[in-house]
Amino acid sequence: MSTDPRQVVQSFLAACEAEDFGAIPEHLDPDLIYHNVGMPEIHGRDGAVRFLRILFGRPGTHFEVRTHRMAVDGNVVLTERTDVSIIGPFRFQFWVCGVFEVEDGRITLWRDYFDFFDITKSVLRAVLGAAIPALRPRLPLEGARP
Repeated sequence: MSTDPRQVVQSFLAACEAEDFGAIPEHLDPDLIYHNVGMPEIHGRDGAVRFLRILFGRPGTHFEVRTHRMAVDGNVVLTERTDVSIIGPFRFQFWVCGVFEVEDGRITLWRDYFDFFDITKSVLRAVLGAAIPALRPRLPLEGARP
């Protein structure tokens, strides 16, 4: 596995999107700090993987990610993304800015920032989209501004 921070983060996000729970832990340091800002931090790789299994590791759930921008400064990788969580007929998608710190090829810090109002709108749109498929959100085109 690569130790290049950009490649580590890209590979990790691809493993999440593929729901590859064999590969996901390989990208994470055992002492990982995972923080969705505004919610409690999760300490440790095992806790983060358990949380990800709840989000998209069960039947009827799925995760997609579209990375709009990625910047690297040493071992720090910044991402601007649209994340999508699919639970049955509900498709939630929202903007996320992520900070990843990578040491020796493993992510030691993963901190995501997002707007709770944006998530609330996403939930409402998901409910409407479940009833009226034409209203379902769609990911922006590759390279498109969110």
